[in-house]
Amino acid sequence: MGIISVTVAAILERDGRFLVVEEQTDEGVRINQPAGHLEPGESIIAGVQRETLEESAYRFEPSALVGIYRWHYAQKDVTYVRFAVCGTVGARRADLTLDHGILRALWLTPEQLRMRAVASQRACHALRGRLSGRPALSPRDPRRSRVNDFGRR
Repeated sequence: MGIISVTVAAILERDGRFLVVEEQTDEGVRINQPAGHLEPGESIIAGVQRETLEESAYRFEPSALVGIYRWHYAQKDVTYVRFAVCGTVGARRADLTLDHGILRALWLTPEQLRMRAVASQRACHALRGRLSGRPALSPRDPRRSRVNDFGRR
């Protein structure tokens, strides 16, 4: 039996640009959403606020669930369940140091995102869900199992 890991991701848009982080990964420098694992006993709201602050130094007030995504990483037998949340971005805390591996926070347009090396399909799916104006997970959508599974279309 594999491990299930719950993660959260913030999708923040301001003036037609999305807040993303540039991070060092095993595959090199990639673009991702402010995101990470829930800590024991932490709520989804508290987790996404913490991760956004730690990775971008921006405060975040969640307002809606964009989607729930699932991805199985066969090499490690881990199933990731990601809650992508949108909301309002607050002030940037200039006094904070970003998490280890995070190089910087950026505000990019959808076109700029398409041209960059995005960290994962998970980030792409959640951003597409936000741009479409409809949740990525809809109980009435007969394609929902394909929409929710990372890397599948």
